[in-house]
Amino acid sequence: MMDVKKITIIGVGLIGGSFAKGLKEVSEKNNLGYEITGYEPNVDNLKKAVALGVIDRYETELPNAVQDADLILLGVPLGAMATVLSEMRGCIKPNTIITDVGSAKMSVISAVKEVFGEVLPNFVAGHPIAGKEKSGVEAACSDLFIDHRVVLTPTQETSADAMATVRALWESLGACITEMAPEFHDEVFAATSHLPHLLAFSLVDLLNEHEELGNVFQYTAGGFRDFTRIASSDATMWRDISLSNAQAIVKWLRSYQAELDNLIGLIDGQQSDALYKLFHDAKVARDTHIVKDTL
Repeated sequence: MMDVKKITIIGVGLIGGSFAKGLKEVSEKNNLGYEITGYEPNVDNLKKAVALGVIDRYETELPNAVQDADLILLGVPLGAMATVLSEMRGCIKPNTIITDVGSAKMSVISAVKEVFGEVLPNFVAGHPIAGKEKSGVEAACSDLFIDHRVVLTPTQETSADAMATVRALWESLGACITEMAPEFHDEVFAATSHLPHLLAFSLVDLLNEHEELGNVFQYTAGGFRDFTRIASSDATMWRDISLSNAQAIVKWLRSYQAELDNLIGLIDGQQSDALYKLFHDAKVARDTHIVKDTL
């Protein structure tokens, strides 16, 4: 593993802030001497992050924030990755580890290659499967990643030492690490994360001030609220995810569209046995694979 003392968080929001706050607690408990610096364009947010004990200090210029860093965590929207990487180029040490928390991996890896001319050996692409519908540094908490999965997606170029270092940091926060190929990651999460979010956004948009139903939300109960909770997620983040993982997302949206067409046909055709089988099989699958698996 590589020695890490100075850590820079670019984008001190929910995920970046929780990573920083958790490491501060780990450092204080084990006398590790981490120094955590924050950077983002919103200086008021950085001041708030210091006041809340999320970071130790902040810089208002990106080159100053990264120049001495042993590890940099990119916690910015996917659409901003290439810009941030470009601003960092030429300002970091040769052995600085760079990692990220984006929900689509191939787009970030492509941005690294475009900016640096290669996939850097010390770049470790990552995706923590944790979060809340609330965003911002105020929502940051040190225990966010405990017993949650963090997916790391090394490439052929990824250094074993950089990989081990990033893994160890996440594990110190209580996370459970899974490794997979970045291409497979983008397919898996298009189906299991991106698709459900887009369906929730679309359903709320469909019913918002509906010309036939009016303000239908006043009549919603637990089922609707549970299903659409994730539609309260950050719009910028989900716009960027949709565009960055477009090919896989469109594939799964079309698959879901076919599933809806099938369901419409079963209901319209009064296919009682087929409807029961669909609902029963779905219930068994969820009860088997999701309810019992908290990860």
